This record gives sequence, structure tokens and C-alpha cells, in this order.
Amino acid sequence: MGGGMTIVGRTQVFLLPDLGEGLSEAEIVEWRVAVGDVVTVDQSVVEVETAKAVVDVPCPYAGRVVTLHGAAGEVRPVGQPLITIAPLDGGDEPAGHATYREEERAGSGNVLIGYGTGHGNTTRRRRRPRLAVAPEPADADSTADPTGGTGAAAGGAPDAGAGSGDPARSPAALVISPIVRRLARERGVDLATLRGTGPGGVIRRADVEAALTVPAARLAAVPDPQPGSAPVGDGDVIVPLTGVRKVIADKLSRSRREIPEVTIWVDVDATGLLETRAAINAATPDAPVSILALLARICLSGLRRFPQLNARVDTEGQRIIQSAGVHLGIAAQTDRGLLVPVLRDAQRLTTAELAAELTATTAAARAGSLPPARLTGGTFTLNNYGVFGVDGSTPIINHPEAALLGVGRIVDKPWVVDGQLAVRKVTQLSLTFDHRVCDGGVAGGFLRHVADCVERPALLIAAV
Repeated sequence: MGGGMTIVGRTQVFLLPDLGEGLSEAEIVEWRVAVGDVVTVDQSVVEVETAKAVVDVPCPYAGRVVTLHGAAGEVRPVGQPLITIAPLDGGDEPAGHATYREEERAGSGNVLIGYGTGHGNTTRRRRRPRLAVAPEPADADSTADPTGGTGAAAGGAPDAGAGSGDPARSPAALVISPIVRRLARERGVDLATLRGTGPGGVIRRADVEAALTVPAARLAAVPDPQPGSAPVGDGDVIVPLTGVRKVIADKLSRSRREIPEVTIWVDVDATGLLETRAAINAATPDAPVSILALLARICLSGLRRFPQLNARVDTEGQRIIQSAGVHLGIAAQTDRGLLVPVLRDAQRLTTAELAAELTATTAAARAGSLPPARLTGGTFTLNNYGVFGVDGSTPIINHPEAALLGVGRIVDKPWVVDGQLAVRKVTQLSLTFDHRVCDGGVAGGFLRHVADCVERPALLIAAV
């Protein structure tokens, strides 16, 4: 992660670091400090949302906050000023410069909270949430958001919206969570017209979402379109293409532009796989194994036989790079969009370890607690879209990978077994692959191996 600072006079300007493998921007979710506050080395000063995660950004030196560059909801480019710190004493050396971490001096970049080294007393002064002024006297400071959110003013975000007419910052709206304010702003909901269901009348996310179900006439006027945007019709909902959605759009568009992809598929009888899973779980009830874990194990077996699909194309170097290890990506639908957390060197894990890692990783992805590094570097993706009740798909490859296996729902279907019609558990497997890394023979061989192992799990045991 790159990062940096600029010393202007005796102040220090901390630049937004690269928070994960080439990310170009981050959105400010909440400032944790205010102008005039004193910060210590490695203290978290702001919470930002990147295309991959919501993370706390620590300040690598100490001093007094002079300027906060940007308000909650604003997108800041990497390498641009984030916060300006002034020295506390009258010395010539900038405050905190002497205690600046050695790895920072070496140019290694900033380390996110929870991933750096300690520096003495790490006690943080937590600012109390400040609510907007209520329409009648209230002890705002004693009101807590049951969702655990803190206001944009909490931690001292500049009141950039004061008097600006932004409905999300209306003085009559009791709002703590910046997520609620952002949701209202994006959906065009006037917070001043809502009655909060939280303690003390605090407006919660559920209140905003409930407002979206009422007739359009009761919704607030849609905010003026930004320069260059199309006119907005009555009742239209505007969702800015930012954050995760923007990166997903850019990445999928790049995949379609650069990768000559082909999708092949086959229907398979998964009855034997379900029976195998039931037998495993009966034998090891304390360590249950999911169908996804068994499919991951089968994919790993297939990639061992057909390593051409565990690769990427280096267009600049005009070469194909086959990865030594399988860094297995698992597509997971979350509230922040489709994420693909990665299990590094998955081929080294046992089936039980795969099951445990998959459970923990997907839960962390949905909770938004995975570090950005866990969401990059995959070499092959497994996508179980059957959980959405669909049979098949032609998925887009997760650039720069070379292949993706999709699995549809498992349903009862008529199937011929030993010449007789029977009802079996059937699913559809689809493989999308980069035609530059291999031809149809390799792709078909891989998919056939996966299908055979699903239908006859004993083949998988024989191959490992």
C-alpha cells in the first residue's frame, strides 16, 4: 500500500494512501477527528469505503488537526490531501516526525488499523456523536443509534452541508448514521419529512427504506442533477455509480473488452454428491461440510489436471502466466454488491479446512470486515448462483483470471439411470474461459472431470 505525506512549512499534509492493490479512490464515510483535535501516531482519523472494503485509515504522525480535506460522502483520489496536521510545540521539527514509523520512512506506506505495529498507549479519545438540532429540545448527546452508527459530525466531520439545503443534513432530522444520510441522498428522500423509529426519534436506515415504498408524490424532490447528467423524471431513483458498483462496472466492462470468453455447460446428476456430503457430515457432525466446499475440492482437482485454466494473460508481456498455487475466489453477494473473497493456496487445504475457510470468509465478506488484500489476487473463481434459484448463466470472467465455474440450483428432474427413468437431483455446471489460454479440448476436459466427480464422487477420492 502506497501512502505519503507532504510537509508544508511546519504542517504535515497526509495524502490518501493506496488502500489495496491499485485502488484509485475512496469515499469518506466518517471523520473520527475534528479540526483542533490532537492526534497520536497510528490513531484512526477517518473511516473510508473503497471498492473492496470499509476501513479505518490511521494517521502515521502526531499533532493538532488543522484541516480535514473532504466531507462525509465525498470521493477522494489516492495521493490527494486527506488531513493536515500541525506541530504541538514550538520546535522546528514537525510534530510526530520523530516518532514516524520506520517502515513509513522507508516508503512502505500506511498500515491499516489492526495491521500495524503498536506505539505505546493506544487509547483513543472517542468523540461523542453529535445529532443535528431537533425541532424541540432534546438531549441529543444521550441518544444512541441502535445500529451502532455515529454521525458525520461524530469525530468532527466539517459541517459542509450546513445551510446548503441538502435534505440529508436538515436541522429537523435526527440522524446519527452517515450511511442513513447517504442512502437518503442517493434515493432522493427528504429526511425532514420522516419520523424516526429509533430511540429519541432517531431516523434509521429502515425508516429511509420504508419511505421508498410510499407513492412518489410523498417523496422529496429529486436533487438537482449534477453537471452533465440527464434530466430526472418524477419518481425516478438516482443511484450514483460510485464505490463498489463503479469498480464492478469498470472491471466487468474491462473483462468483456479484453477477454475473448467462451461458455460451455453440462447438466449433471448431483445425487451422489449430496449422498456423499450427508455421509461425511454424519461421520463428522462437529465439522460439517457444505456442497460449496465439495465443489471447491472438485475444482481444485480439475485445476490440478488442467493447470492451463489457473492462469492469466499478461498482454503487455505477450505471455500466459500459469499460477503455481490456486487462489480460489468465491463469488459472494453482499449488501455492498458482488464481492469475490479469495482463499489463497486453497490446494493446500483439506476438505474440512476448505469448508471452515469458506464459511468464515463469506461471513466476513458480508459483514464488510475483510481487508482489501483478501479481495484481490484470485486465479480461478467458483460462483454458486444456484442460491438465487436459477439454473444456468453465462458469467463474466473476473479479470484478470482465465476461467470461472458457475453452479446452478439442484432440483428434482427426470433422469435415465441404467436404462430406466428415475427422479434425480440435477444441476447445471457452466464454465466460462478465456480462449487465449486454451482451446475447447482443455476446457471441455476440465468441465467433464468436474461433472464426473459430481456424479461419481469416488473418482475424486481416486484423484487425490
